[in-house]
Formats: sequence, C-alpha cells, structure tokens
Amino acid sequence: MSATVQMFGIKIDRLNRPEAVQRVAGWLENEDRTCRYVVTPNVDHLVKLDGSEDFRDAYAGAAMVLADGKPVIAASKFLKAPLPETVPGSDLVPWLFDHVGKVWLRPLTVYLLGAAPGVAELAAEKIHARWTNVLVVGVFSPPLGFEKTPEACAAICERIAQSNAELLVIGLGAPKQELWIRRHANVLPIKVALCVGATIDFLAGEKKRAPKWVQSLGLEWLHRMLSEPKRLAGRYAHDATVFPRLLFREWKRRRSPNLE
Repeated sequence: MSATVQMFGIKIDRLNRPEAVQRVAGWLENEDRTCRYVVTPNVDHLVKLDGSEDFRDAYAGAAMVLADGKPVIAASKFLKAPLPETVPGSDLVPWLFDHVGKVWLRPLTVYLLGAAPGVAELAAEKIHARWTNVLVVGVFSPPLGFEKTPEACAAICERIAQSNAELLVIGLGAPKQELWIRRHANVLPIKVALCVGATIDFLAGEKKRAPKWVQSLGLEWLHRMLSEPKRLAGRYAHDATVFPRLLFREWKRRRSPNLE
C-alpha cells in the first residue's frame, strides 16, 4: 500500500495518530535544523486549494500532510484510497507534548506564532503548567497584514531564530500560515513547523474544543460554527456547496481510462 494518498491535487500521508507523532518527534530529536513543515487539510483547505496555485505550491513543499476532519477521511474511502484516521492539528500538538514528556530527558523548545495579543502568552503559561518538559521560548502575535511587508516578515524570522526554538507552532489560519512558512522555511533555523490554525487559542483556553462525543460523530465543525457564527457560517455554507462538486470531479477523474 502506498505511503500517501493522491486526491484533490495533493498527496496526503497515510499515517495514523501515533505514527504522525513519532515522525515529528524523530525530526525534533535530530540535530538537523532544516525546517520541515506540516499541514493539515480539512474541507475548507481543499476548497481553497482548488482555486489557488500558491496554496497548492505551499502544500507541495510540506514534509507531511495529515488529514484533518472526518469528511476528508470519508472522501478517501469513497474514492477507494482510504486514509486510516484523522490527525487534527489541534490534537497533534498536545499529543506531541505528551510524547516528549514521556520519553525525552531534556525540554523541547517551542515558539508560538499567532493568535490575538496576549493569547500566546496565556497558552505558554498553560503549556508550562501541564507539560513540564516543554519550554516555550518565545511568542508573537503579528499585526494584520504583516505577511505583505518583507521587513515585518524578516523581523519575525529573526525573533524566531534568536529564540533557538526547535518547534514552531503557527496559528495564523489558512492559507496565510501555509503560504508564510512556504516563503520563509529556508531562512528559519528550526527543526519543525506545525501549521495548526486555532490550536494556540485552544491551548490558552480562549476557544473551547467540541466535546469528545461531538468530535467522534464528525460534528466538530458544527460546534465551531455555533461558537463563532458570524465568522464561520458563511465559510461553511460555501464549503458545503463547493466540496461535493470537487468530490464528484475527483471521482469522475479516477474513472477515466486515461488516468495515469
């Protein structure tokens, strides 16, 4: 069986949760500071990818692509290229911290980039209280539009470099976080960057995850929409309209006798 699943124009790693954590931990244990970055596609990503060459390029440069969301898993099964399970970015970070706490004899150094002012600082406090073997060595909440200014981006890269962090947790939202790390990974002396959306907010307690039973039903999107209806209702309505068309197109493409 192939190590990746090709669908919707991207390759998704066929990894379960322990395997994903082990791979990231292995990169972090290595002394190599060539930045590898991880992306986690959900339905909204797949819709955005369809209309953005830059976003697809960012995905192509990722060292690992992990399915975030049960609709992505369901689509893979429908297309007869099944992925084992979801590996959400918002879970990957605490699972990684749990792993480090159990097996590492030294601290993991982390930089938090993103979220509203003050939120990353609160997340750092919560991390230190819960994971004594994880050390947050820097946080920064960049201003709106920073990604359009080379000087601002260079200053952020310098902040991260000076922190000597091994792991960069990026919570800027998609596609901004993926586009940003694609452009700057080559100048960041870190080992791994995780593009994980609202994870910093979750770690800080500023936003609440859906209950486990809601997650198990694949309805975390509904919980998030009801929590932030003004921001998310329109996006989810748009995705619900577009994604079935993308899925049908992908199914039709796979049935083509000319498919390589």
